[in-house]
Amino acid sequence: MPLNDVPWTRPVTIRLQCGLERTFTGVYDALDFLENEWPLRHGERHERAVKTCRGALNGIVPAVIAREAFMAACLEAGMPAVMAPWKAAPKPQTLRAARAASI
Repeated sequence: MPLNDVPWTRPVTIRLQCGLERTFTGVYDALDFLENEWPLRHGERHERAVKTCRGALNGIVPAVIAREAFMAACLEAGMPAVMAPWKAAPKPQTLRAARAASI
């Protein structure tokens, strides 16, 4: 991860046009994909995503805005986001349950 990367709180996984899935963990990865690996068709949302990702890397735009713009550009290009199931945090054991388990 580059030093100037801005990580997202939740990664974005998209389904590429070839059917494979790819996960992006921050703004730098998304911008690199937008600028170097994007399919031929560049739409309005692609241009907006490039601008917002650059702004996020420069500290002008919040990372969540860049994330949403990236997801919108992917959808516009026919690469939808893959929704991962939400993982609930494990419940801590109570002292009583810990004692019962040790008996």
